[in-house]
Amino acid sequence: MKLVETQNAVGQVLCHDITQIIPGKCKGPVFRKGHIIQPEDIPVLLSVGKEHLYVWENDDTMLHENEAAEILRDICRNEHMRAGEAREGKIELTADADGLFLVDLPRLRALNAMGELMIATRSSGFVVHKGDKLCGTRIIPLVIKKEKMAQAKALAGDAPILRLLPLKRKKFGIVATGSEVKKGLIEDKFTPILQAKLAAFGCECLCTATPGDDTDTITAEVHRMLDAGCEMVFCTGGMSVDPDDRTPLAIKNTGARIVSYGAPVLPGAMFLVSYMPDGRPVCGLPGCVMYAKRTILDLVLPYLLAEEPVTAGQLAGYGNGGLCLNCPECHFPNCGFGKGV
Repeated sequence: MKLVETQNAVGQVLCHDITQIIPGKCKGPVFRKGHIIQPEDIPVLLSVGKEHLYVWENDDTMLHENEAAEILRDICRNEHMRAGEAREGKIELTADADGLFLVDLPRLRALNAMGELMIATRSSGFVVHKGDKLCGTRIIPLVIKKEKMAQAKALAGDAPILRLLPLKRKKFGIVATGSEVKKGLIEDKFTPILQAKLAAFGCECLCTATPGDDTDTITAEVHRMLDAGCEMVFCTGGMSVDPDDRTPLAIKNTGARIVSYGAPVLPGAMFLVSYMPDGRPVCGLPGCVMYAKRTILDLVLPYLLAEEPVTAGQLAGYGNGGLCLNCPECHFPNCGFGKGV
């Protein structure tokens, strides 16, 4: 690029968009990159405060901001994502389907730490809907060295840093533990609440059971539900360290691999997640899921439906942001709950 006075720019080729802002009316490019400046353009350019302009000088070692943004777009984009056109050096990606949105955070941080370029995404680990904005990319200067963008591509590697995983409508079972429930001393309010929460995702409850507190019976009910075709099983209650709470042992006795018993999330500290050898999840839900508006289940459920394995490291990371503030009016997921970095 070279810098010229606007008065002397007639016939030159703009190498960046010129933005015009009229408060309350519009904000957008009044002239696009590549526009050949005409005499009648000079007053317009001066009216938007452009007394000097950058015009294009061909240089094989540099990339224009729009070309660089296209490279960043390709570094980010994966399946089920739609890219917009480059505008003022920026390209945005939007969701082309509903699903769980995931960001490779270490690679994102490494790319943004390079300087001269940026990728800004929405929070990872939450459900998005078709048409939702996912990220925006651009370089900071108007031009950037090709070598720098080659380094960015090498750092990103072959796999895009963003993923959008469609949610599956799964069949599930509920084992409502507790002798008080089995004997009818109290009403089982957990099962209908859980059914309603999963029905919002199009899931179907195939089986329910109230086995009491007997460990072997709870284990047998989990196996019965899996044999009946349940793709997920939730055991409700009996998750504390009270001697009468035997749900964790019953789940372990199914042969499931325990990922974690306990999570740094409130409400939901006594949550248990495990996987059967064939990959089907069996979870132990603490009592808070029955009465709290948002809990650990709201953070983990999208992963279960997208068949993205829940890991101990992921659960540990919820400690930063894992405290629900129980706001009088709940705005989840448009809040800080579960959004640690």
